[in-house]
This record gives sequence, C-alpha cells and structure tokens, in this order.
Amino acid sequence: MIRRTTAAADAFTQRFGHAPDGIWAAPGRVNLIGEHTDYNLGFALPLAIDRSTIAAVSLRTDSTVRATALDPAYDDVTLAAADISPGAVTGWATYPLGVVWAFAQRGVEIPGLELQLGSDVPIGAGLSSSAALECSVAVALNDLLGAGFDLPELVQICRQAENEMAGAPTGILDQTASLLGRGDHALLLDCRSLATQPVPLPLHEAGLQLLVIDTKVSHSHASGGYSARRADCARAVDALGVDSLRDVEEGMLSEARGRLDETTFRRVRHVVTENQRVQQTAHVLTSKGDAAGLASAPTAGPVSGTASIGDLLTASHVSLRDDYEVSCAELDLAMDTALQHGALGARMTGGGFGGSAIALVPEEAAEKVGTAVVNSFRLAGLKQPDVFPVAPADGARRLA
Repeated sequence: MIRRTTAAADAFTQRFGHAPDGIWAAPGRVNLIGEHTDYNLGFALPLAIDRSTIAAVSLRTDSTVRATALDPAYDDVTLAAADISPGAVTGWATYPLGVVWAFAQRGVEIPGLELQLGSDVPIGAGLSSSAALECSVAVALNDLLGAGFDLPELVQICRQAENEMAGAPTGILDQTASLLGRGDHALLLDCRSLATQPVPLPLHEAGLQLLVIDTKVSHSHASGGYSARRADCARAVDALGVDSLRDVEEGMLSEARGRLDETTFRRVRHVVTENQRVQQTAHVLTSKGDAAGLASAPTAGPVSGTASIGDLLTASHVSLRDDYEVSCAELDLAMDTALQHGALGARMTGGGFGGSAIALVPEEAAEKVGTAVVNSFRLAGLKQPDVFPVAPADGARRLA
C-alpha cells in the first residue's frame, strides 16, 4: 500500500503541478454469501478485500472540479461544482462526482476540487469497483470539508450517488462493506436495521484461501436483468401482503406458491433460503471463531438443518442459478470446476449475469484449483479468466 500511495501522490503532482492535500483508499468487496437479499431488507455477509481505489485529492480556491483517472481509457472531466447533477455527468465520473453531488444535497458547500483516482479492483468483475470509487471520495471529502458525517451516513451518500447519478438500482451492501470492513473479518449486515456485526474469518490461520475467479464476462447493474429481479420481488411483496421479503419465513413458502406465478415464487424462495444460509454461516463463524474445518464438518445452527460453510456457499450458487436465474455458463463452469478439483465450496458473487465466482480452498490446493479453472475455460473456448486470492481487509481510510 505504501508503494501505491507514493505512486498516487506522484501521479497527482504530475497532473496538477502540486502535491495533494491527502490520499485516501477504499476497498472493493466480495460477498461471502447473501446475494440479492440487500434490497429485500434481509441479511448479507460481505468482506472488504485487499484491492482498493486510491484517491489523491486537493481543494481549489475556485468552484472548478477536475477529476482524472490513472487508467488512460478514462477521459478527464472538468466542470463547475454547481453543474454537477444527474444527467450532467456520464461514464466513469458519475461515481466519484455523484458523491460530490450527494454531499451538496446535504447542504455541504462544495469548493473547487482536484481528484486523481486509481484502482486495482477489476472493473465489471462483481467486486464493487464502483463502490470503491465512491467510498474513497466520500471519506476524502468528509475529512477535507469537515462535514462530520458518520460511516452509516457516508454509506447512504454513496448509495445515493450510485442510484441517482449512475442510475444503478443497488442496495447498501457494497458501500457498507467498503466503509466498515475489518481485517480478518466478514461483516454481517442486517439490511433492514442497517446494523452490522464483525464475524471472524481468519482464513490464513485456518490454512484456507478465498479465490476470486473473474470470468471476464462484464455485467452492468443498470441493465435490465437486475432491475427485472427487483421488480419480481416487489410484485411478490404486493401479492403476499408483507412489508418486504425479509418477512417471509420458510414455513410460508407453501402458501406463497399458491399465490404467485412459478417464476415469482422461485425468486421468493431464493431470498428466503439465502437469508437462512447467511445466518447459519455467520453463526458457525461466530461460535467457532476460526475457519479450520468449518467448511467440511457439518455444524448445527439456529437455522433449520445442518451444513458446512462450503455446502452453504455451493447451495447459494445453486439457488442463484436455478431460482433467481442470475448466473451464466461461465460462472457455472467456474463453480463446477473448482469443486471438482478440491474447493470446499464455491459460488458466484455479486449481482450476477457475469462477473466473478469465489471458491473456498485449502491453501495447498489453491494452485491446482486455479489451473484447473483456467484450463476448463480454454477447453470450452472461453476467454481466459483471472484467478487470484483475496483476504479480508480494513475499510476506507486516510493513507497520507
């Protein structure tokens, strides 16, 4: 991180002719389990990862905002602070400048700004590169402008930026993980109360690795598939007469089947069972306090039935594939191949329709699993995936 901090400062100085006022970082995230539960006010178990966006930022004496990125594919953006609004900004800059706009919506006076952004979170991989952009700028502005927002309010600021500026109808999971993440822990998130609880996830101590398999199939949360799933859930809420799908328990599924069409019922079944899987995974990790053996030994929890963490991860993928229908051939191939070559559990992570899968593997099997996945994609005539380990990391913070 020290090397990246120095590189960010040097790039800022070269671009703007002076040193930045400070440098901040915000991580991407992997969702260990709990997909498409956030906007249904359920539970999720994300973790911040050791890949991040770094923001070098300075205040200006005028009202001009300049945003630049290290990636040469992204054009520089320059405009007056007062002109930042939904529709006035397009492309990559909607995420960082959406945060500037959301601060202004809360009465914070926005002076001129210079923003230099760089990231090693893969774009379109389902690892929340957009949230990392938003959160790095949010913590920077909060410090530089003395806004005094607490972390839950910064979560809401970043979600507003993504929803209203970028047009992506996401929940709060990504921003919560990026801002509140903690090393060697996942974060149990109650999406109704917004309460969070750190959950031990000492992978290295347990001799485990969490591999990310970036399928290179790009996705967009603003696309029709994601919006259609939200519409399915809203339709089910109306038909069942509940406030949210969080209120539907497993015992209610038989009755729900008779009141919903088959597709909508399967959407509901995924959300109900996924909430159960999240709670059982968190219970196992919290009660044991270590991940050794937890992915292979069945353990009883407060949720009905017994399952290992590996089993729960895999069951989550099956549900997302069959009931929620947000997987794709590449994600399925990644999961199947990882399991066949030693993974304890595997699943897609993120919104789906592409992006990444994760595999929980013994350290000694990590190279074998990665090689097998790459070979399976080659034999299927698919683009070569990237396979790399991630570790639970701390949330957004100032670096310099």
